[in-house]
Parts: sequence; C-alpha cells; structure tokens
Amino acid sequence: MHTKLTLDIEDDLIHQVEAYAKTKNKSVSDIVIDYFQELTQQKQANPLLPITQSLLGILQHCEVDETDYKQYLKDKYL
Repeated sequence: MHTKLTLDIEDDLIHQVEAYAKTKNKSVSDIVIDYFQELTQQKQANPLLPITQSLLGILQHCEVDETDYKQYLKDKYL
C-alpha cells in the first residue's frame, strides 16, 4: 500500500534533488524511499562512513598493541 506524503522543502533543495534523481535515473519519490529505508534499517546509533567501514578489521592479524602506539606517539612528538 502506498500513501501520499507532503513535504515542505525549499525550492533550491527541490531542484537539487530533482537533478540528483535524474542522474541516478530515479524519481524523487524513489530517492526518498531509498533514504528512509536506509535510515530505518541502520542498526548502529552512529553509522560509520564508508571509508571508515572499509578500514574495520584491517589490522586484525597484525601484532600491534597499545604499547606500540604509545611508542609511536613518543617518537613523533617528543
């Protein structure tokens, strides 16, 4: 079931969204639906940016610990 939704948005933003939707070959409604679905499906309170997500676990198999990090900071700043 679809329900019509009315939004009060500045004209400039509407034009920007319409242009963006056109580049993606989607309607503005599709863009809003995609955004709302992503918003409601997020499981984390503070979602990570894609670049941060790509770095998760990168040092999982490395022998680096807090002592190494502290030594690095001492060498760099002292």
